Amino acid sequence: MKSTANGLKWSAIERLATQAIQLIVMLFLARLLGPNVFGLVGMLAVFIAVSQVFTDSGFTAALVRYTERTESDFSTAFYFNIFVGLFCYLILFFAAPSVAKFYEQPELVNLMRVLALNIVINSFAIVQRAKLTIAMDFKTQAKASLLSVVISSGVALYMAELDYGVWALVGQALSNALLLVILLNVFHPWLPKTGFSKNSFNYLFGFGSKLLAASLIDTVFKNIYQIIIGKQFSATQVGLFTQANQLSLMPAMTMTTVIQRVTYPMLSNIQNDVNKFEDTYLLTLRLAALVVFPLMAGLSISAEPFISIVLGSEWLPAAELLSILSLAFMLYPIHAINLNLLQVKGRSDIFLKLEIIKKSLITVMLVITIPLGVKAMCIGLLIHSFIAFFINSFYTGRFSRLKTTKQLAALLPIWGCVLFSGLLTYILSWYVVTNYIANPTVHLAINLTVMPLIYIGLIRWTANDLYTQILHVIFRKKVELKNG
Repeated sequence: MKSTANGLKWSAIERLATQAIQLIVMLFLARLLGPNVFGLVGMLAVFIAVSQVFTDSGFTAALVRYTERTESDFSTAFYFNIFVGLFCYLILFFAAPSVAKFYEQPELVNLMRVLALNIVINSFAIVQRAKLTIAMDFKTQAKASLLSVVISSGVALYMAELDYGVWALVGQALSNALLLVILLNVFHPWLPKTGFSKNSFNYLFGFGSKLLAASLIDTVFKNIYQIIIGKQFSATQVGLFTQANQLSLMPAMTMTTVIQRVTYPMLSNIQNDVNKFEDTYLLTLRLAALVVFPLMAGLSISAEPFISIVLGSEWLPAAELLSILSLAFMLYPIHAINLNLLQVKGRSDIFLKLEIIKKSLITVMLVITIPLGVKAMCIGLLIHSFIAFFINSFYTGRFSRLKTTKQLAALLPIWGCVLFSGLLTYILSWYVVTNYIANPTVHLAINLTVMPLIYIGLIRWTANDLYTQILHVIFRKKVELKNG
């Protein structure tokens, strides 16, 4: 329990601090560079992301889950990751002219060839991060991540001020990856001690290949919007969508990663104790919802004043997209935790099946919404997110007693509090801004003040047991897990 609490603390420090720094820097860069520059990088996102998935090949999850791992397993994963990273880079290097021709953006040739170096660099850190995660050593990861993010952010801002344009974003990505690899080797030196093992590879790839296929499908569809918008519309539209997507995804993904990185190894260790497993799972689900739901709802109702104040009028068309996508990503942690259970249970085959089902649904949504424009495409994502919850929880219920109804019973009180506080705040701020002070700062201030007060009050009134549990988690007091 102590190692879990300590792991949660340092995982939270790493994710929250690094994401906060990256968010602040991204906002500064957005003002300096504009939507078109972000759009160019956004067009390449799918190619880089898919290559990263291939490079990992599900080996990280396989190493974390396998309790009888050996040095041969780590060494095999290390060699394989680097080989695939180099192979993917060569493919992207020679494919760059075709990608540039597809988008009708000649500058993408050199941009892709340099940015893709990130894949090779990252391949050197995959095994080390897996070893640190297995050891629940999130403190070392936090130190390395924070230092690399701070320095690479400085590099990006310096390059942007010197008018390097899109290359400032490339410089940030490459320097961050390179520094992270160096710092992990300084803080936690590790080198492969054996050669490549066919037996180790067969096990790792046997489990990881199913996750690889699922991750590939997920990654392609996460980035397919940038591809379609870039082809059908313009780099500026890609930039607006990418910014709205990142701003809405970042808080949801950050909190999810904090919880997921700690609970995956923890749930793996207690998977045979059914009652303890389910208690811990439901508490994790509710804690994630308690934080992420109001955060995303608040971002949704505050999108316009937030964009106006932070990014400026040039980015205002992104506000409507941000408002919709924030609601879509509200359920992100719930999806991730449900899928986590399938990995813990060793059902990576079901994981893959789910991805195929959900991505088929997204394809239908895209066919319907593409002719209607970018806003309609975002609404399609929102509808898909809520349908995906029922699909995920249905399969989770088949391999545990955590049925959809049980999960809904745990989440609905929080959902109700968020809906009530969000609507009340939206109506109040709209009334004040419309009739008295039409000022984005006042608008944002009302939202940031009123909604948290109403929400916290409602939670204390309707779910005081959960509120108490959170205080115990924060102050690291021992408490009996409760679910309802």
